[in-house]
Amino acid sequence: MDLSNLRPAKGSVKKRKRIGRGEGSGHGGTATKGHKGAQSRSGYSSKAGFEGGQMPLQRRVPKYGFKNINRVEFSGVNLDVLQQLADKTNLSVIDKDVLVANGLVSKNDLVKILGRGELTSKLDIKANAFSATAKTAIESKGGTAVIY
Repeated sequence: MDLSNLRPAKGSVKKRKRIGRGEGSGHGGTATKGHKGAQSRSGYSSKAGFEGGQMPLQRRVPKYGFKNINRVEFSGVNLDVLQQLADKTNLSVIDKDVLVANGLVSKNDLVKILGRGELTSKLDIKANAFSATAKTAIESKGGTAVIY
């Protein structure tokens, strides 16, 4: 055996169906497109969401609610998470750079400190916003909550 007589396995390669190449091919005439109608014409393309004249799904489903364009989206970080971070890294000052470096927020997020959990050490925290419970918990341990 050599490379000159390699062949694919019997039946593994099929001939391509060449449509619209005359009656002798068996696929001439309408070229498998049926008779008349938009889909038999050249250049036909259906609209996205077109359902053959039936009312399309995006028009059957009712609209509701609204999107507040003035909403400010914060990424929340709880006190218990900050305490774990402080224990792990031995930091007393926590700001956005530290949170980004440890994968708690993305660099473009606005950070809000939330009040779940307890603080056991004094922490100086800088963030975009604080909940009332978080602020009192931080200040009760002698730390500072700075908005920047």
